[in-house]
Amino acid sequence: MTDSTDTVTDTATDSAGAPLPALRIAFSPCPNDTFVFDAWAHGRVPGAPALDVTFADIDLTNGMAERGEFDVLKVSYAVLPWVLDEYALLPCGGALGRGCGPLVLTKEPGADLTGRTVAVPSERSTAYLLFRLWAAEAVPGGVGEIVVMPFDEIMPAVRDGRVDAGLVIHEARFTYRDYGLHSLADMGEHWEHTTGLPIPLGAIIAKRSLGEETLNRLAESVRTSVRMAWDDPERSRPYVLKHAQEMDPAVADQHIGLYVNEFTADLGEHGYAAVRGLLTRAAAEGLVPALAPDALAFTGGR
Repeated sequence: MTDSTDTVTDTATDSAGAPLPALRIAFSPCPNDTFVFDAWAHGRVPGAPALDVTFADIDLTNGMAERGEFDVLKVSYAVLPWVLDEYALLPCGGALGRGCGPLVLTKEPGADLTGRTVAVPSERSTAYLLFRLWAAEAVPGGVGEIVVMPFDEIMPAVRDGRVDAGLVIHEARFTYRDYGLHSLADMGEHWEHTTGLPIPLGAIIAKRSLGEETLNRLAESVRTSVRMAWDDPERSRPYVLKHAQEMDPAVADQHIGLYVNEFTADLGEHGYAAVRGLLTRAAAEGLVPALAPDALAFTGGR
């Protein structure tokens, strides 16, 4: 978890003209998130509520959501079945796409994972659900022990032989060869081949108790922040690189280009179909609880 917190002041008001309090939001320091939220976090989105920002990796924000600790969070789609009674899924701001799925990495090409130890970033992550759905077909004998560790420690652990394989996300797609590792399988490629749908990775959720008016305002604020970042990408660069954990700027640009796309501006029909498809399949495998029919609906009324 990154300890830095940015608090900004905005003049947004409610329908009665009263100032809106700053909302507590937690998202990762990854380039796609800082790119998306830069304009909003720095008070450049007209009428948007002020934000009190905490940076935390996705495995931590998933736990924060389960404990109801923040007003708004970036989480794995995989955690939604446990949090949608308290939180609403915003129809924008998240990470879905094509050609951007998690990878299974090994030291040797073509390794057999039967009975092997696999490091994963979280057992409540979308990456883990995609891995389990893939492994059910590709590793009929079953993998061995699952070890949870921070995503930036997984590639060194595979390289050093502390685990047999690692499930990696984010910029690891661009850097795993630097560790002498091989891609055994692409979870996104498997998902797209079997479903034809984009890969649902990270979601933006907000507390239903904020009310429908505020939830709608939040969604519009996210969309505006995304559009402003696209219109002037250089404006967000200092914020992105400040929190990119010494990432090469070229890799940060690749990261943004891969994970910030039309689904970030609006989930749309195919985005919602991807989320429902993932969670329905995962529920059928006993990996997550089944969702209520209207659980993904964007409304503050429940």
